[in-house]
Amino acid sequence: MQLNAYLIALKGILTREFLRFVQQRTRFFSALVRPLLWLVVFAAGFRAALGVSIIPPYQTYITYETYILPGLCCMILLFNGMQSSLSMVYDREMGSMKVLLMSPLPRSWLLLCKLIAIALLSLAQVYAFIGLGFLVDVEPPLIGLLTVLPALLLTAVMLGAIGLFLSARIRQLENFAGVMNFVIFPMFFLSSALYPLWKMRESSEWLYWVCSFNPFTHAVELVRFALYAELNLTALLVTGGTALVFTALALLGFNPEQTAGGKRR
Repeated sequence: MQLNAYLIALKGILTREFLRFVQQRTRFFSALVRPLLWLVVFAAGFRAALGVSIIPPYQTYITYETYILPGLCCMILLFNGMQSSLSMVYDREMGSMKVLLMSPLPRSWLLLCKLIAIALLSLAQVYAFIGLGFLVDVEPPLIGLLTVLPALLLTAVMLGAIGLFLSARIRQLENFAGVMNFVIFPMFFLSSALYPLWKMRESSEWLYWVCSFNPFTHAVELVRFALYAELNLTALLVTGGTALVFTALALLGFNPEQTAGGKRR
């Protein structure tokens, strides 16, 4: 009976997030427009300036569009994870979150269900983007579409957990929107999403090390290798560890005792 209650809660949260996503059709298209602009417009200009040599997991010289595809997939996961967490702040202000958190089920399970829903919706957008990539001759191996699934799921969980952690600490909608800009853009641009780290090292040593310690860099490399049916163990450990740490911090942030203590202080 208790297991059935957990499954009902999971189904309810998944259904709620799916219906919200369907009603916000512009959210789906806007999530595709950003990476498509990079893939079609910006890549055409950077193609000559940024030559990409033979680096793992690639076995030959590749086009710039092929290189940035994994990074743009992670861009979709990043923006969707933050936008979904923004809805948590909105629900808190509107009062609807209280209805969800008043459930007799553990609050940690409800937040994990929210995290799963964010990840699944993000995966649908990523695969839609990869499908559009075939139209502009960016064609990853077909087997990679299957092997990349666990990497995308882990990355979506990591980024969703970071978003939930921020939503637990930020109480006002206006503040969260501002903080997102200080999280999304540094994470994306200070990574290997748009250019190899060795290119970054040629221009700035300290910037290279900043990018190397960015968890988003390791998430991008995890997806890049998985898309070619290879495993980057370091990227897997860093991405998985970051996901666990921020999931724990997010659950702690929504702990009623922690929240009450914060209010008393």
